[in-house]
Amino acid sequence: MSTSVYFQGLGLCASLIMAIGAQNAHVLRMGLARQHVVPTIAICIVLDCILITLGVAGMGKLIEDTPLLLAITRWGGAAFLVWYGLRAWRSALSSNQLDARGAPALDRRTAIITVLTLSLLNPHVYLDTVLLVGSIGGQQAPDSRPAFVLGAWTASALWFISLGFGARLLAPLFARPLAWRILDGLIGAVMLLIAALLVI
Repeated sequence: MSTSVYFQGLGLCASLIMAIGAQNAHVLRMGLARQHVVPTIAICIVLDCILITLGVAGMGKLIEDTPLLLAITRWGGAAFLVWYGLRAWRSALSSNQLDARGAPALDRRTAIITVLTLSLLNPHVYLDTVLLVGSIGGQQAPDSRPAFVLGAWTASALWFISLGFGARLLAPLFARPLAWRILDGLIGAVMLLIAALLVI
């Protein structure tokens, strides 16, 4: 295995995945509330690994060459992010939605559906993970691509595990409802900003 190619995949994926987005915000929220952290993290990692592999295998090139798919990804994703952003602002303004840990309790099924929706309807998943990581990984020599993919997988796993389980270190800060209001307000602003940048 090519070590340099492995670290190239790891570094590229890490630089993209650490940006604040809908998926990361949800994982952080679940980690802070200590709700369904393991399935949330597992789904994020598995989906990332699948999409990275598909991107390097050629799906990224297919989407890039199909204007209709790009348009659907952009506009559909922007609409979803607007809805999610407004929902976060509503939560920030609604005191009765906050429980002792600052987040409404979700049952396991709802938590799984939410993380699947946030992951698969998030346009940045396709634009970054499939298109960008896929196109760079696809440029590697055929025998080096597995190392690149493995590096990207590693970055994804390390990030989501750290974010989900590390969030509890911030629990004392989020013991106050005001901190949750600020977090939801920031999440809403980020989601709306991302949506605007997608359609401009």
